[in-house]
Amino acid sequence: MAESSYDCVVIGSGPGGYVAAIRAAQLGMSTAVVERDRVGGRCLNYACIPAKAVLRSADVLSEVREAGDFGIRVAEPEVDFATVAARREKVISTLTGGVSGLFKKGNIEVLEGHGALTGRGSVRVGEDGEVSAGAIVLATGSVKLPIPGVEFSERVLGTEEVWALSEAPARIAVVGAGASGAEIASAYARLGTEVMLFEALDRVLPSEDADISKVAERQLGRQGIAVHTSTLVSDVTAQKKSVKFSFGEETAEVDYLVIAAGRAPDVEGLGLSETGVELDDGGQVRADGAQRTSARGVYAIGDLVAGPALAHKASDEGIIAVEDAVGMRTHPLAYIDIPRATFCQPMVASFGLTEAQARDQGHDVAVGKVSYGAVGAGIVYGDRSGLIKIVGERRYGELLGGHIVGSKATELIQELVNVRALEGGFSEVARSVHGHPTLSEAVMEAARAADGWLMHG
Repeated sequence: MAESSYDCVVIGSGPGGYVAAIRAAQLGMSTAVVERDRVGGRCLNYACIPAKAVLRSADVLSEVREAGDFGIRVAEPEVDFATVAARREKVISTLTGGVSGLFKKGNIEVLEGHGALTGRGSVRVGEDGEVSAGAIVLATGSVKLPIPGVEFSERVLGTEEVWALSEAPARIAVVGAGASGAEIASAYARLGTEVMLFEALDRVLPSEDADISKVAERQLGRQGIAVHTSTLVSDVTAQKKSVKFSFGEETAEVDYLVIAAGRAPDVEGLGLSETGVELDDGGQVRADGAQRTSARGVYAIGDLVAGPALAHKASDEGIIAVEDAVGMRTHPLAYIDIPRATFCQPMVASFGLTEAQARDQGHDVAVGKVSYGAVGAGIVYGDRSGLIKIVGERRYGELLGGHIVGSKATELIQELVNVRALEGGFSEVARSVHGHPTLSEAVMEAARAADGWLMHG
């Protein structure tokens, strides 16, 4: 190791850790990142990025299959999954190589090995290495969780393993219809796999607004996915080449059973208890609004702490942590206002309160809903089923939440997030001139609907 002492040491190089390290270097701190696996962490190497690469292949296939609706005749497309997998690996290597390049540019040292706290201002690296640091940022992310009575194996996979398959399976079952499960089901179903999707609660994407979930579930069903809500999977038996299981009164056999029902903070071997870093009742690291833990000079970010398990949330927390470490004034994140994105087809994106949550909190709720088909772009681009829903507070026009299902939803949501951040309301969105014909006009129309003067629809 080139140095034994740094101003900042970050344990973990995922979206939270690598962004924290880059920001620390920008602020003039000598910085090192401890990584036991691959630069980029789980998100870039095994989760977010490979998932989106496979999903993009499925999106292209869907567009080709729908080309006839636009007057373009093509032969029936074939899926070359080996090429899908090769492109996935190329995307991963390009992005992780980019992170390594940013480390080099910022003179950030990468220390290979398992990182653990050993005492005030000290980090063990591997078996016998040790470095000291003025500030330590814990950014180790999360690990997969099995469902009760089931163990992971070659046929019972977590989300990371299913995105790494080298061949498209003939049949899979996905347990958990949240964001991860919906993405897996949508990608593989469109690429030709027979998919069963199970959710213990009464609808897919159960954390989303009920109107959005309804549209998403209908569209997932049209992709050939057998959706089973309010259904538990039991009696799972992994065999050499398949998995048998029960659900309700029925049984099924698939190539793989994929568990996408939750994750836990990756705290094993970090030396937290020995160094006074406290955990909350849920097993996450207790941190304040500046990401400071109960141990002096130690910060925690991302999936280790409370809040949504999102890469972009981890990145912002990393910036907050190192800015606090150098004495800058910081502000805690408002978790409810962080955009949430699901890249299944149709895409789903949201922020803030659902209609039910707003009513439960006692707000005088105003709701504006508009389908994509109400504006020109929805007709032109062939997506009439998309839906935009705005939840507001009637008296002051406050924007409480935004919910979108349909094409480009993950991009469209940002307008509403930005308006909220700038303390605007739905009436400001309603009176902002939007380009025509664009899908963003539907956002404007939904705001007008909330304001009581819908023009189209």
